[in-house]
Amino acid sequence: MNDTNLTTTTEAAEAAEAAERLIAEFRALPADSDRKREIITELDANAQALPFLVSVVADPGEYDLARVESATVLRLWPPADPALRHEAGRALLSALRDPQEDLVRQYAAMSLAPYTADPVVATVLNTTARADEDPLVRDSARFSIEEAHRLQETGAGGP
Repeated sequence: MNDTNLTTTTEAAEAAEAAERLIAEFRALPADSDRKREIITELDANAQALPFLVSVVADPGEYDLARVESATVLRLWPPADPALRHEAGRALLSALRDPQEDLVRQYAAMSLAPYTADPVVATVLNTTARADEDPLVRDSARFSIEEAHRLQETGAGGP
């Protein structure tokens, strides 16, 4: 094994340990603790944490600002694994349908651009952009559609 592989393996192990530590702390906190939002921010760009972030977005009982931060991270760092990417898109759709959380719905709509290869995501996003009751959710869906087109044009949209 050369030094590059050793460094990469060590970095991956450290990222996994950091994710596990932060996730354990998150789960131990009271439901409405703002530290939850901070933890999600600390997990930003940690690929090891993506399955956890998907679960946070999908959980309607979770702290709303933690769900917003998770949606943002999933927009910026969509999973490379096709199955997890599909799950993330569906979790964001679930958040988009949460009638109690307007802010979560706005961020979910805004975060769907990398997931529009899934026909269900694309259809729901188009419908939301045209017909949602909340004008901010409609605008967020329109933003996401524009972003999806830009990602497709540049090839940055991933699988």
